[in-house]
Amino acid sequence: MSSKILIIEDEEAIATMIKYNLEKEDFEVLTASSGEVGLNVAVANNVSLILLDWMLPNMSGIDFCKLARSRHELREVPIIMLTARSEDEDKIKSFSVGADDYITKPFSMQELIARVKAVLRRTAPMKEKGVIEFADLKVDLTTCKISRGDRYIHLGPTEYRLLQYLLKKPKHVFKREELLEKVWGANIHVELRTVDVHIRRLRKALNAGGEADIIRTVRTYGYAIDNEINQNDNQDLDE
Repeated sequence: MSSKILIIEDEEAIATMIKYNLEKEDFEVLTASSGEVGLNVAVANNVSLILLDWMLPNMSGIDFCKLARSRHELREVPIIMLTARSEDEDKIKSFSVGADDYITKPFSMQELIARVKAVLRRTAPMKEKGVIEFADLKVDLTTCKISRGDRYIHLGPTEYRLLQYLLKKPKHVFKREELLEKVWGANIHVELRTVDVHIRRLRKALNAGGEADIIRTVRTYGYAIDNEINQNDNQDLDE
């Protein structure tokens, strides 16, 4: 079965061009011209991925991301932001509200298709089975359910893969470059600060119930899953 992609773009010519090229790659493509319509289409059609324009009427792409990540039906659907805004602050903002990738306009169709395929590969359901446990954290690899004690934790697809990779070697400090390559892919060109943004989101989700922080930061280097942390020294690399 082909992946179902939703394009939320208010410029009809751009949406039509993207739709045409994705359909050539055998994707099933839906379109919406506003965030409000896009939200309804996404929920009703169980989409695999959303291509989202930042500058939409009424509801911006940023606001759509925030709303989508608050809805259980869309919490794990990957989102690629499409925008002419190219400043680092804009990229970080989009990642911080839930986007999984960011493409600056104008872009080539080859790049767009490559990124779509890469994100779909990255966020595909995990094939591993079993349960990983560390301290009070439990990750069921079969159902992708995560819990700390009695509290269930909801993560986006990128944060899930990031956590899963960190749990391969608890207490081992992974360089940001390694995390970027293994979680995002060697051929995807995103900045190192992207790792910091997603670590911050992962940390927030893991600690939302007031639990002790189990992500250790080694400044200028990387991150580890560790339950023996000096909390006063533990800050994200970009802070």
